[in-house]
Amino acid sequence: MTTYKTTGTCSRAINYEVQDGVVTKCEFVGGCPGNTQGVAKLVVGRKVEEVISLLKGIQCRNGTSCPDQLARALETAVK
Repeated sequence: MTTYKTTGTCSRAINYEVQDGVVTKCEFVGGCPGNTQGVAKLVVGRKVEEVISLLKGIQCRNGTSCPDQLARALETAVK
């Protein structure tokens, strides 16, 4: 499990796993529980590139959001 420390959001971190280019686990630490649990469930089983393209740039506050932070975390996973 990889942990990504978020910035500019209510969530404090995102724990995730990627295998063969597919998100296999995702959980947010903190944040709005209904939203973060929903996003986490929707991304599991999807290709990393698809998740990044869907979520990158979504705004909530401070120029980012929990979904945007997940996209940024996954970008570090594919580099």
